[in-house]
Amino acid sequence: MIEVENLVKNFAGVKAVKNMNFSVKPGEVVGFLGPNGAGKTTMMRILSGYMPATSGSVRVGGLDVMDHSKEVRGMIGYLPESCPLYLDMRVNEYLNYRARLKGLNRRVRKRRVREVKEQFGLSDVGRRVIGQLSKGFRQRVGFADTLVHEPPLLILDEPTVGLDPNQIREVRRLIKDLGKKHTVLLSTHILSEVDVTCERVLIMNEGEIIASDAPWNLRNLLSQGARITIELCGDVTAITGTLSTLTGVTEVEVEPIGDWLRVVVQCATDVDLRTKIYQTCHENNWVLRELREEPQTLEDVFVKLTNAKEGRF
Repeated sequence: MIEVENLVKNFAGVKAVKNMNFSVKPGEVVGFLGPNGAGKTTMMRILSGYMPATSGSVRVGGLDVMDHSKEVRGMIGYLPESCPLYLDMRVNEYLNYRARLKGLNRRVRKRRVREVKEQFGLSDVGRRVIGQLSKGFRQRVGFADTLVHEPPLLILDEPTVGLDPNQIREVRRLIKDLGKKHTVLLSTHILSEVDVTCERVLIMNEGEIIASDAPWNLRNLLSQGARITIELCGDVTAITGTLSTLTGVTEVEVEPIGDWLRVVVQCATDVDLRTKIYQTCHENNWVLRELREEPQTLEDVFVKLTNAKEGRF
């Protein structure tokens, strides 16, 4: 669905995008991550036909984004982070207007406006002026606009901004469902969102793609050993010293929590040391109330890749 080859974008001598190459297959739900200034927004603007590249090629559905701009834009539903809406229009007016701009005939337009209003819980506010709606409802209107013409490719930039926790869960479920009929490129700073909705992650830094894989594969690839969290009661010096001498332990961090201690034990490998740690606590008469292994998170992966050049691959 998306093919990017040797893409470069310069601004006043600064390379915002550097010789980028990646592809997205039809039906994939792909998370697009990167720190501020990584070139993420520039990339999405080029993909949507809003901005030309300096060199290289971008194809959507086999069509060059610049040579076939009108056709490509008809294949894309783009939801920017700050969704621009006509605040003086009513919801029904706005969605009908946007559907008409996107080329839907009267019969299809009527059906699709009704369907997207139902899909995003807008049926009861169709006659309301958009400027009088809450930020969450405005975001829903933007989402409905993005989908009204049933595009094969959705580009979503921070789609859950302004939504409450229940709405965020609903949008996450919706994104997963949309992947059955659409290709979805999701840009977000909420890494847990990517973890639960995306099949693949593209991580961008300083204008380059530095990682591309499934979230679980990235976690396994960059794992630097198990991390075990313990909550117990005992002498802090004895606990730190004893746990540090266990074979396979590389670091011990201790944090007081009232009368208790939270201890994080970093291991050299993925060998499970929980049994050994439990036995050590029992032998030393330390009162233990929690012992668990912390899984590697996508946030850990993101920080390692974007903060350390030697972590790139």
